[in-house]
Amino acid sequence: MSRLTTHTGRAPRLIHTHAEQGHFVSAPARLHLGFADLNGGLGRRFGSIGLAIGGLDAEVWAAPAAALRLEGLARERVEPIARRLLALAGGARGLHLVTHALPPAHVGLGSGTQLALALAAAGAGALDLAHSARELAVLVGRGERSGIGIAAFEAGGFIVDGGRGPASTTPPVLARLNFPAAWRCVLLFDDHAQGLSGAPERAAFATLPTMSATRAGRLARTVLMGLLPAVAEEDFRAFSVHLAQIQILIGGYFAPKQGGIYTSARVGAALLELSRTFGLPGIGQSSWGPTGFIFTPDPSVAQAVAAACGQWVSAGLRCQIVTATNVGARRTRGVQPPAGEGQTQWPQPVRPRV
Repeated sequence: MSRLTTHTGRAPRLIHTHAEQGHFVSAPARLHLGFADLNGGLGRRFGSIGLAIGGLDAEVWAAPAAALRLEGLARERVEPIARRLLALAGGARGLHLVTHALPPAHVGLGSGTQLALALAAAGAGALDLAHSARELAVLVGRGERSGIGIAAFEAGGFIVDGGRGPASTTPPVLARLNFPAAWRCVLLFDDHAQGLSGAPERAAFATLPTMSATRAGRLARTVLMGLLPAVAEEDFRAFSVHLAQIQILIGGYFAPKQGGIYTSARVGAALLELSRTFGLPGIGQSSWGPTGFIFTPDPSVAQAVAAACGQWVSAGLRCQIVTATNVGARRTRGVQPPAGEGQTQWPQPVRPRV
Protein backbone atom coordinates (compact mmCIF):
# COMPACT_ATOMS: atom_id res chain seq x y z
CA MET A 1 0.00 0.00 0.00
CA SER A 2 1.49 3.34 -1.01
CA ARG A 3 1.60 6.53 0.99
CA LEU A 4 0.01 9.57 -0.66
CA THR A 5 1.62 13.00 -0.53
CA THR A 6 -0.74 15.76 -1.61
CA HIS A 7 0.11 19.02 -3.33
CA THR A 8 0.05 20.83 0.00
CA GLY A 9 2.80 18.63 1.40
CA ARG A 10 0.55 16.78 3.85
CA ALA A 11 0.63 12.99 3.99
CA PRO A 12 -2.55 11.26 5.20
CA ARG A 13 -1.60 8.75 7.90
CA LEU A 14 -2.01 5.05 7.16
CA ILE A 15 -4.69 3.30 9.19
CA HIS A 16 -3.36 0.22 10.96
CA THR A 17 -6.75 -1.45 11.38
CA HIS A 18 -9.58 -1.52 8.83
CA ALA A 19 -7.25 0.35 6.48
CA GLU A 20 -9.46 -0.36 3.50
CA GLN A 21 -12.26 1.87 4.79
CA GLY A 22 -10.81 5.37 4.31
CA HIS A 23 -10.95 6.88 0.79
CA PHE A 24 -9.05 10.08 -0.08
CA VAL A 25 -9.64 11.96 -3.35
CA SER A 26 -7.72 15.00 -4.61
CA ALA A 27 -9.30 16.59 -7.71
CA PRO A 28 -7.53 19.21 -9.85
CA ALA A 29 -8.99 22.63 -10.55
CA ARG A 30 -9.49 23.70 -14.15
CA LEU A 31 -9.28 26.74 -16.38
CA HIS A 32 -12.16 27.26 -18.79
CA LEU A 33 -10.54 28.91 -21.80
CA GLY A 34 -13.56 29.50 -24.03
CA PHE A 35 -16.18 27.91 -26.27
CA ALA A 36 -15.98 26.57 -29.80
CA ASP A 37 -19.61 27.19 -30.84
CA LEU A 38 -22.34 29.21 -29.12
CA ASN A 39 -24.48 29.34 -32.26
CA GLY A 40 -26.08 25.90 -32.07
CA GLY A 41 -27.07 25.78 -35.73
CA LEU A 42 -25.58 22.30 -36.18
CA GLY A 43 -27.62 20.87 -33.32
CA ARG A 44 -24.96 21.18 -30.64
CA ARG A 45 -24.03 24.15 -28.44
CA PHE A 46 -21.09 25.25 -26.30
CA GLY A 47 -18.08 23.01 -27.02
CA SER A 48 -15.73 23.97 -24.20
CA ILE A 49 -11.95 24.41 -24.16
CA GLY A 50 -10.10 23.86 -20.90
CA LEU A 51 -7.02 22.86 -18.97
CA ALA A 52 -6.54 20.92 -15.72
CA ILE A 53 -4.19 22.68 -13.28
CA GLY A 54 -2.39 21.63 -10.12
CA GLY A 55 -1.94 23.46 -6.84
CA LEU A 56 -5.60 24.33 -6.19
CA ASP A 57 -7.13 20.88 -5.66
CA ALA A 58 -10.35 19.91 -3.92
CA GLU A 59 -9.47 17.32 -1.24
CA VAL A 60 -12.07 15.03 0.29
CA TRP A 61 -11.88 12.01 2.59
CA ALA A 62 -14.71 9.54 3.18
CA ALA A 63 -15.34 6.40 5.20
CA PRO A 64 -18.41 4.31 6.04
CA ALA A 65 -20.06 5.22 9.33
CA ALA A 66 -23.10 4.44 11.44
CA ALA A 67 -24.72 7.77 10.51
CA LEU A 68 -24.07 10.81 8.33
CA ARG A 69 -21.20 12.87 9.74
CA LEU A 70 -19.82 15.97 7.99
CA GLU A 71 -16.61 17.82 8.83
CA GLY A 72 -14.55 20.52 7.21
CA LEU A 73 -15.47 23.09 4.58
CA ALA A 74 -18.69 23.93 2.72
CA ARG A 75 -20.94 21.58 4.69
CA GLU A 76 -24.07 23.18 3.23
CA ARG A 77 -22.87 22.09 -0.22
CA VAL A 78 -21.69 18.69 0.95
CA GLU A 79 -24.87 17.46 2.66
CA PRO A 80 -27.14 17.18 -0.43
CA ILE A 81 -24.48 15.17 -2.28
CA ALA A 82 -23.93 12.91 0.72
CA ARG A 83 -27.65 12.20 0.97
CA ARG A 84 -27.86 11.34 -2.73
CA LEU A 85 -25.03 8.84 -2.29
CA LEU A 86 -26.69 7.28 0.73
CA ALA A 87 -29.96 6.99 -1.17
CA LEU A 88 -28.11 5.31 -4.03
CA ALA A 89 -26.62 2.86 -1.53
CA GLY A 90 -30.06 1.98 -0.23
CA GLY A 91 -30.08 4.40 2.68
CA ALA A 92 -29.06 1.71 5.15
CA ARG A 93 -25.57 3.03 5.91
CA GLY A 94 -24.01 6.24 7.11
CA LEU A 95 -21.04 8.17 5.76
CA HIS A 96 -18.24 10.18 7.35
CA LEU A 97 -17.08 12.96 4.99
CA VAL A 98 -14.26 15.44 5.57
CA THR A 99 -13.85 18.29 3.07
CA HIS A 100 -10.29 19.36 3.70
CA ALA A 101 -9.35 21.73 0.86
CA LEU A 102 -11.16 23.65 -1.85
CA PRO A 103 -10.29 26.06 -4.64
CA PRO A 104 -11.86 29.49 -4.05
CA ALA A 105 -15.50 29.56 -5.16
CA HIS A 106 -17.02 31.68 -7.94
CA VAL A 107 -13.72 32.83 -9.42
CA GLY A 108 -13.63 30.69 -12.57
CA LEU A 109 -11.72 27.60 -11.39
CA GLY A 110 -14.58 25.08 -11.43
CA SER A 111 -14.63 24.59 -7.65
CA GLY A 112 -18.27 23.46 -7.60
CA THR A 113 -17.75 20.64 -10.07
CA GLN A 114 -14.46 19.50 -8.56
CA LEU A 115 -15.92 19.46 -5.03
CA ALA A 116 -19.01 17.57 -6.20
CA LEU A 117 -16.99 14.98 -8.11
CA ALA A 118 -14.43 14.54 -5.33
CA LEU A 119 -17.22 14.05 -2.79
CA ALA A 120 -19.07 11.64 -5.05
CA ALA A 121 -15.93 9.61 -5.83
CA ALA A 122 -14.74 9.41 -2.22
CA GLY A 123 -18.22 8.66 -0.93
CA ALA A 124 -18.92 6.05 -3.60
CA GLY A 125 -15.63 4.34 -2.77
CA ALA A 126 -16.47 4.25 0.93
CA LEU A 127 -19.94 2.84 0.17
CA ASP A 128 -18.67 0.27 -2.36
CA LEU A 129 -20.62 1.87 -5.23
CA ALA A 130 -19.11 1.18 -8.66
CA HIS A 131 -19.78 4.22 -10.85
CA SER A 132 -17.75 6.07 -13.47
CA ALA A 133 -16.90 9.75 -13.15
CA ARG A 134 -19.54 10.58 -15.76
CA GLU A 135 -22.20 8.59 -13.93
CA LEU A 136 -21.27 10.39 -10.73
CA ALA A 137 -21.40 13.75 -12.55
CA VAL A 138 -24.99 13.06 -13.59
CA LEU A 139 -25.82 12.01 -10.03
CA VAL A 140 -24.54 15.29 -8.58
CA GLY A 141 -25.92 17.46 -11.39
CA ARG A 142 -22.69 18.63 -13.05
CA GLY A 143 -21.84 19.10 -16.74
CA GLU A 144 -24.91 21.15 -17.62
CA ARG A 145 -22.96 23.15 -20.22
CA SER A 146 -19.27 22.33 -19.96
CA GLY A 147 -17.63 18.92 -19.74
CA ILE A 148 -14.19 20.32 -18.91
CA GLY A 149 -14.45 19.75 -15.16
CA ILE A 150 -15.53 16.14 -15.64
CA ALA A 151 -12.77 15.46 -18.18
CA ALA A 152 -10.17 17.14 -15.95
CA PHE A 153 -11.27 14.88 -13.11
CA GLU A 154 -11.00 11.81 -15.35
CA ALA A 155 -7.61 12.36 -16.96
CA GLY A 156 -6.34 15.96 -16.67
CA GLY A 157 -4.62 17.61 -19.63
CA PHE A 158 -5.78 20.02 -22.33
CA ILE A 159 -9.37 19.28 -23.31
CA VAL A 160 -11.93 20.18 -25.95
CA ASP A 161 -15.44 18.79 -25.53
CA GLY A 162 -18.29 18.46 -28.00
CA GLY A 163 -20.86 20.55 -26.19
CA ARG A 164 -24.43 19.46 -25.69
CA GLY A 165 -26.77 17.91 -28.22
CA PRO A 166 -30.36 16.69 -27.91
CA ALA A 167 -29.29 13.32 -26.47
CA SER A 168 -26.28 14.40 -24.39
CA THR A 169 -26.08 13.54 -20.71
CA THR A 170 -22.61 15.07 -20.34
CA PRO A 171 -20.54 16.73 -23.10
CA PRO A 172 -18.28 14.16 -24.81
CA VAL A 173 -14.52 14.67 -24.95
CA LEU A 174 -13.41 15.31 -28.54
CA ALA A 175 -9.72 15.88 -27.84
CA ARG A 176 -7.49 15.41 -24.82
CA LEU A 177 -3.77 16.24 -25.13
CA ASN A 178 -0.90 16.28 -22.68
CA PHE A 179 -0.02 19.92 -22.01
CA PRO A 180 3.69 20.79 -22.45
CA ALA A 181 5.51 20.29 -19.16
CA ALA A 182 7.66 23.44 -19.40
CA TRP A 183 4.82 25.88 -19.99
CA ARG A 184 3.42 27.78 -17.03
CA CYS A 185 0.37 29.89 -16.32
CA VAL A 186 0.23 32.88 -13.99
CA LEU A 187 -3.24 33.38 -12.53
CA LEU A 188 -4.39 36.84 -11.48
CA PHE A 189 -7.09 37.00 -8.79
CA ASP A 190 -9.25 39.99 -7.85
CA ASP A 191 -10.21 39.94 -4.16
CA HIS A 192 -13.08 42.36 -4.77
CA ALA A 193 -14.99 40.59 -7.55
CA GLN A 194 -16.83 37.35 -8.28
CA GLY A 195 -17.98 35.68 -11.46
CA LEU A 196 -21.54 34.63 -12.24
CA SER A 197 -22.79 31.26 -11.00
CA GLY A 198 -26.03 29.46 -10.28
CA ALA A 199 -29.26 31.23 -11.21
CA PRO A 200 -27.59 34.47 -12.42
CA GLU A 201 -25.36 32.42 -14.74
CA ARG A 202 -28.34 30.52 -16.15
CA ALA A 203 -30.20 33.80 -16.67
CA ALA A 204 -27.22 35.29 -18.50
CA PHE A 205 -27.04 32.38 -20.92
CA ALA A 206 -30.81 32.48 -21.43
CA THR A 207 -30.82 36.17 -22.38
CA LEU A 208 -27.68 36.40 -24.51
CA PRO A 209 -28.39 36.64 -28.25
CA THR A 210 -27.56 33.69 -30.46
CA MET A 211 -23.93 33.90 -31.53
CA SER A 212 -23.57 34.57 -35.24
CA ALA A 213 -22.58 31.65 -37.44
CA THR A 214 -19.62 33.73 -38.63
CA ARG A 215 -18.21 34.21 -35.13
CA ALA A 216 -18.89 30.57 -34.20
CA GLY A 217 -17.15 29.46 -37.39
CA ARG A 218 -14.08 31.54 -36.58
CA LEU A 219 -13.97 30.06 -33.09
CA ALA A 220 -14.32 26.46 -34.26
CA ARG A 221 -11.69 26.91 -36.97
CA THR A 222 -9.24 28.53 -34.55
CA VAL A 223 -9.69 25.71 -32.05
CA LEU A 224 -9.37 22.90 -34.60
CA MET A 225 -6.63 24.24 -36.85
CA GLY A 226 -4.87 26.63 -34.48
CA LEU A 227 -5.04 25.82 -30.79
CA LEU A 228 -5.06 22.01 -30.85
CA PRO A 229 -2.13 21.65 -33.29
CA ALA A 230 -0.13 24.19 -31.27
CA VAL A 231 -0.51 22.11 -28.11
CA ALA A 232 0.23 18.87 -29.98
CA GLU A 233 3.43 20.32 -31.50
CA GLU A 234 4.38 22.30 -28.37
CA ASP A 235 4.41 25.55 -30.35
CA PHE A 236 4.10 28.11 -27.55
CA ARG A 237 3.84 31.19 -29.76
CA ALA A 238 1.08 29.73 -31.92
CA PHE A 239 -0.79 28.53 -28.83
CA SER A 240 -0.65 31.99 -27.28
CA VAL A 241 -1.77 33.83 -30.42
CA HIS A 242 -4.69 31.50 -31.11
CA LEU A 243 -5.80 31.52 -27.47
CA ALA A 244 -5.80 35.33 -27.48
CA GLN A 245 -7.97 35.34 -30.61
CA ILE A 246 -10.46 32.97 -28.98
CA GLN A 247 -10.56 35.07 -25.81
CA ILE A 248 -11.27 38.27 -27.75
CA LEU A 249 -14.15 36.63 -29.62
CA ILE A 250 -15.61 35.06 -26.48
CA GLY A 251 -15.05 38.12 -24.29
CA GLY A 252 -16.82 40.35 -26.79
CA TYR A 253 -19.81 38.02 -26.86
CA PHE A 254 -20.15 37.88 -23.06
CA ALA A 255 -19.28 41.56 -22.47
CA PRO A 256 -22.92 42.70 -22.03
CA LYS A 257 -23.36 40.29 -19.10
CA GLN A 258 -20.00 40.79 -17.36
CA GLY A 259 -19.39 44.49 -17.87
CA GLY A 260 -16.72 44.19 -20.55
CA ILE A 261 -14.35 41.65 -22.04
CA TYR A 262 -13.14 41.03 -18.47
CA THR A 263 -15.37 40.75 -15.40
CA SER A 264 -12.68 42.62 -13.46
CA ALA A 265 -11.43 45.73 -15.23
CA ARG A 266 -8.42 45.69 -12.88
CA VAL A 267 -7.47 42.18 -13.98
CA GLY A 268 -7.95 43.08 -17.63
CA ALA A 269 -5.76 46.18 -17.40
CA ALA A 270 -3.02 44.31 -15.53
CA LEU A 271 -3.00 41.46 -18.07
CA LEU A 272 -2.72 43.87 -21.00
CA GLU A 273 0.24 45.62 -19.36
CA LEU A 274 1.94 42.30 -18.58
CA SER A 275 1.35 41.11 -22.14
CA ARG A 276 2.99 44.24 -23.58
CA THR A 277 5.87 44.22 -21.10
CA PHE A 278 6.83 40.57 -21.58
CA GLY A 279 5.68 40.04 -25.15
CA LEU A 280 3.23 37.31 -24.11
CA PRO A 281 -0.04 37.39 -26.09
CA GLY A 282 -1.69 34.40 -24.37
CA ILE A 283 -3.93 36.24 -21.90
CA GLY A 284 -7.58 35.94 -20.98
CA GLN A 285 -10.21 35.11 -18.40
CA SER A 286 -11.25 31.71 -17.07
CA SER A 287 -15.00 31.13 -17.36
CA TRP A 288 -16.95 34.11 -15.91
CA GLY A 289 -13.85 35.23 -14.05
CA PRO A 290 -12.80 37.34 -12.38
CA THR A 291 -9.65 35.20 -12.50
CA GLY A 292 -7.39 36.06 -15.42
CA PHE A 293 -4.40 34.22 -16.82
CA ILE A 294 -1.22 34.76 -18.80
CA PHE A 295 0.74 31.82 -20.21
CA THR A 296 4.54 31.72 -20.20
CA PRO A 297 6.97 29.40 -22.04
CA ASP A 298 8.94 28.35 -18.96
CA PRO A 299 9.19 28.70 -15.16
CA SER A 300 11.73 31.55 -15.19
CA VAL A 301 9.48 33.82 -17.26
CA ALA A 302 6.56 32.89 -15.00
CA GLN A 303 8.57 34.01 -11.97
CA ALA A 304 9.35 37.33 -13.63
CA VAL A 305 5.69 37.88 -14.52
CA ALA A 306 4.57 37.00 -10.99
CA ALA A 307 7.11 39.40 -9.51
CA ALA A 308 5.77 42.17 -11.75
CA CYS A 309 2.26 41.49 -10.43
CA GLY A 310 3.35 42.86 -7.07
CA GLN A 311 2.62 46.40 -8.24
CA TRP A 312 -1.13 45.65 -8.13
CA VAL A 313 -1.33 44.08 -4.67
CA SER A 314 -2.56 47.36 -3.17
CA ALA A 315 -5.44 47.31 -5.68
CA GLY A 316 -6.59 43.91 -4.39
CA LEU A 317 -4.97 41.71 -7.03
CA ARG A 318 -3.01 38.56 -6.22
CA CYS A 319 -1.24 36.05 -8.43
CA GLN A 320 -0.19 32.43 -8.40
CA ILE A 321 1.94 30.39 -10.78
CA VAL A 322 0.31 27.10 -11.74
CA THR A 323 1.36 24.13 -13.82
CA ALA A 324 -0.95 22.02 -15.94
CA THR A 325 -1.57 18.52 -14.68
CA ASN A 326 -1.78 15.70 -17.19
CA VAL A 327 -3.38 13.29 -14.76
CA GLY A 328 -6.84 13.32 -13.29
CA ALA A 329 -8.02 12.98 -9.71
CA ARG A 330 -5.80 11.03 -7.34
CA ARG A 331 -7.49 8.37 -5.22
CA THR A 332 -6.02 6.52 -2.26
CA ARG A 333 -7.55 3.88 -0.01
CA GLY A 334 -6.61 3.07 3.54
CA VAL A 335 -5.77 6.52 4.90
CA GLN A 336 -7.05 8.71 7.67
CA PRO A 337 -8.22 12.24 6.85
CA PRO A 338 -5.39 14.81 6.55
CA ALA A 339 -4.51 16.49 9.82
CA GLY A 340 -5.32 20.13 10.48
CA GLU A 341 -8.17 22.48 9.71
CA GLY A 342 -9.70 22.64 6.26
CA GLN A 343 -8.55 25.43 4.00
CA THR A 344 -9.56 27.30 0.91
CA GLN A 345 -6.65 27.17 -1.51
CA TRP A 346 -6.01 30.87 -2.03
CA PRO A 347 -2.86 31.96 -3.87
CA GLN A 348 0.41 31.18 -2.15
CA PRO A 349 3.05 33.94 -1.99
CA VAL A 350 5.51 33.92 -4.88
CA ARG A 351 9.04 33.79 -3.51
CA PRO A 352 11.59 35.88 -5.40
CA ARG A 353 14.30 33.88 -7.11
CA VAL A 354 17.82 34.27 -5.72
